Amino acid sequence: MPRRPEPALTPCGEVSAHVDTFALERLPPPELWPDILLGTRGLPRYSRRLNCAVELVDVAVAAGDGSRVAFRSDEETITYAELQERIDAIGNVLVQDLGVVPGSRVLLRSPNTPTLVASWLAVAKAGAIVVATMPLLRARELAPMLERAQIDFALCDDRLREELDAAIERSGRTVRVVEFAKVWGTGELSVLAAARREPFTPADTAVDDIVLIAFTSGTTGLPKATMHFHRDVLAICDTFSHHVLRPTADDIFIGSPSIAFTFGLGGSVTFPLRVRASAVLVETSSPDALVEAIEAHRATVVFTAPTAYRRILAAGAAPRLTTLRRCVSAGETLPQPVFEAWLDQTDLAIIDGIGATEMLHIFISASDSRIRAGATGVAVPGYEARVVDDQMRPVPPGTVGRLAVRGPTGCRYLDDPRQSDYVVDGWNLTGDAYVLDEDGYFSYQARTDDIIVTGGYNIAGPEVEEALVEHPAVLECAVVGVPDEERGMLVKAFVVPADGHEPDGVLARELQDFVKSRLAPYKYPRAVEFRTALPRTETGKLKRYELRAEATTTQTHEGSPA
Repeated sequence: MPRRPEPALTPCGEVSAHVDTFALERLPPPELWPDILLGTRGLPRYSRRLNCAVELVDVAVAAGDGSRVAFRSDEETITYAELQERIDAIGNVLVQDLGVVPGSRVLLRSPNTPTLVASWLAVAKAGAIVVATMPLLRARELAPMLERAQIDFALCDDRLREELDAAIERSGRTVRVVEFAKVWGTGELSVLAAARREPFTPADTAVDDIVLIAFTSGTTGLPKATMHFHRDVLAICDTFSHHVLRPTADDIFIGSPSIAFTFGLGGSVTFPLRVRASAVLVETSSPDALVEAIEAHRATVVFTAPTAYRRILAAGAAPRLTTLRRCVSAGETLPQPVFEAWLDQTDLAIIDGIGATEMLHIFISASDSRIRAGATGVAVPGYEARVVDDQMRPVPPGTVGRLAVRGPTGCRYLDDPRQSDYVVDGWNLTGDAYVLDEDGYFSYQARTDDIIVTGGYNIAGPEVEEALVEHPAVLECAVVGVPDEERGMLVKAFVVPADGHEPDGVLARELQDFVKSRLAPYKYPRAVEFRTALPRTETGKLKRYELRAEATTTQTHEGSPA
């Protein structure tokens, strides 16, 4: 008889459930792994065999919470028991109709809907690996994901099928695609699921089996594939959500980010499910749509980006959001003027936080009385953070350095040489410049590649941005360094004017003088370019690298020397 192959082992030495070992074999080598902190500072000890979908849904139903509302949308309201039934039906379709096995990569493409959430959890329950994608991505952006993750299966909202088909053709891969409709009960997936109503047996996954490949949002222009375990999905619930957000089962979550963005995955899916709360799934991410949904569903916890808070304030809508009790901001730095205006108009202090796709979610933050305006916060329980120099030595308080962090989650790139840049001496280097004060509070300065060196001075672009947005004529802005023969680099501001303000040289000089009145004169933007919009990733992050690459002087207004 032929010899049976030895079972694959997970990084922690457990027998992996994965039959398809593609991802498992492409984890970084052990010497490039970050230090993982488990069972410390109040973190639970997870079972050696664990499936995150079972923990988030099946455990709730078994405990008698099946009748509680899990998700709401414009089309439907779905309870925990109904969610479980849909997950099981989709799981049976994946395994019996498509041939998905543990370790298969399944691409998901949809706006935020209950069916997308059920599909995410069904893939996890089947022991396969979720590869969720942003709805607005085009074929040229999707094709590299298909190739990098070696996608064989996809579940796709029928409204987004065209770009996926184009991406499949572009990649040259053979992908079995099943469509689903906006309304459950119609579409191919629903038809297949209707014949698969029997209970679904979850895969016997190890705590450190890979469940998610998340692609970074590409603020550097080079998206990377990050791999996360079943344990990690629960760890972000048991750290930031449990210790900082402190939700209850009566909370109603809502957020603008796609759940393909890990900020949205936590805020709209795993955090509410972990405490048996409910979430409102909003397909349109505009601030106007978010405000309408908060009011309509009486949401209590909101997750969105700083830009959305600023636009809601500009529209005068913030005081209407009286049901909110928690407001969370991440994705990019929260300007202090936005924080203060929101507090003034709502009596709510925005919970700022820094996270990373590599770390899965937020690892520095603060809430309630621990919030300090202008600071991101402190290390979330379960995580350790420090500010270091280029030799990884901690720098004194008040000194700008590189942010280093470690905890129960960490960076594991899929077969990527950049692993050795992100993980050094067991610490995750996030690419952010920070200052740590004597009380352990971390204050953001810039991305390390956003530090502008001009005329011998080091200038943090976000600091100049924060000064600019205090001016009523500025709706939003971005500040970058562009090449300059005399100074090496020049501080340049790209500004989207607020309604009623003329984008001309007079306004440019007014903004330059305004910055000089608030910061050291050498920090003012010597060039100002007005735009109708700024380039952003689908997660809302500024594409500063695009602005730097342009280095254009078109429609630029030069200021006088300082």
